Amino acid sequence: MIAVGKRAARTLAHARILLKADTAGADPAWEDGAISRAVEVSPATVQRVRQRFVEEGLQAALRPRPQRRPHLPLVDGVAEAHLVTLACSTPPEGTGRWTLRLLAERMVELAYVEHVSHETVRQVLKKTKCGRG
Repeated sequence: MIAVGKRAARTLAHARILLKADTAGADPAWEDGAISRAVEVSPATVQRVRQRFVEEGLQAALRPRPQRRPHLPLVDGVAEAHLVTLACSTPPEGTGRWTLRLLAERMVELAYVEHVSHETVRQVLKKTKCGRG
């Protein structure tokens, strides 16, 4: 895996950590501090990878942990439709066009969503390929 280098950077880093921490080979195992400097990760990462290897095995130590909490979308289909309609409407008085921040604020004012960031608005508009203004 290391020689070929055709894996995710995190997977390769975890593999390097485990190779340097290996006590079964002829060379002595490295200390956590030396491993973290060599692989350019934090000492806590070295400790977590070693612990996960011992508790869950090689494959678990190489792959990232699954997300602990689901990421529910802030903007559902109905709110998305309202956002697209709003983005295609006339901008507020005194502004030349809708900005992402103005759209986010208006979505909250109109109670289409409880809260939303301008970045979420950008992602929704990009996903729906809706031009602003």
